[in-house]
Amino acid sequence: MFGFYNQSNFEIRCEWGVKGVEYLAPISDVVVIVDVLSFSTCVEIATHQGAIVFPYPWKNDNARAFAESVNAELADRRNSHHSRYSLSPASLRQIPAGTRLVLPSLNGATLSLATGTIPTLAGC
Repeated sequence: MFGFYNQSNFEIRCEWGVKGVEYLAPISDVVVIVDVLSFSTCVEIATHQGAIVFPYPWKNDNARAFAESVNAELADRRNSHHSRYSLSPASLRQIPAGTRLVLPSLNGATLSLATGTIPTLAGC
């Protein structure tokens, strides 16, 4: 499957999107997801405050059930008033340490989950 994504001559490889993750994750020691529009920034703010973040696919009807199964609060989309926390970094500035938060996002969470069992970090 070498071709467009072949970066085998390099120790650090960069790609984007699901196809890039699907190709590079299995041949990588660690994957860093950088989604600077919101997800990575939210993960950085929440974890810096001591929260535990669970990425989750965006617009998945099972998000609430998943949050309940891991005893976590479910973040909502930006500018939503349905939840205390959202995909807005400002909503996470005062999140208490130990809070368990399911953070759905279209790109960052989806890509983070696509890495499977490969250690995955959020870069910001």
